[in-house]
Amino acid sequence: MNNHIQSKKYAVWLIFLGILLFLFGLLIGLCIPMMTNPRMGLSAHLEGTMNGMFLVILGMIWSKLILDEKWLKRAFYLTIYGSFANFVAVTIAAITGAGKMMPIAGGKEGYGLAEGLISFLLVTLALAMIAVCCIVLTGLYKNIKH
Repeated sequence: MNNHIQSKKYAVWLIFLGILLFLFGLLIGLCIPMMTNPRMGLSAHLEGTMNGMFLVILGMIWSKLILDEKWLKRAFYLTIYGSFANFVAVTIAAITGAGKMMPIAGGKEGYGLAEGLISFLLVTLALAMIAVCCIVLTGLYKNIKH
């Protein structure tokens, strides 16, 4: 498939998934009072809405990136992973009360699977989003130099 057509598909998917994640953020906001850790619930609400907006904005500027198809694909999948993993990790923490890696949001040390999953998601999403920023900045810089 031609790079331009694939790039357009990635852009449309980023916008679609961004609106979906934004919706998830709004819906989780309705559940805040019922959560084990309502302060973390507020964080989940904010993560969903902010990451949703990030995906939409990235989809809107996607055509400005000058990158090989393999780098576009990597950036796309890392972005989707990082954005949704962020929302899922904080939502799990809000529901279970776990999340020792997020003490400012009121996270406390949880037990077993929940704490391990939250920690794994937080570390891997941070690495994914740092990589995304580096890839996107490279693509934008190549556009400036072009």
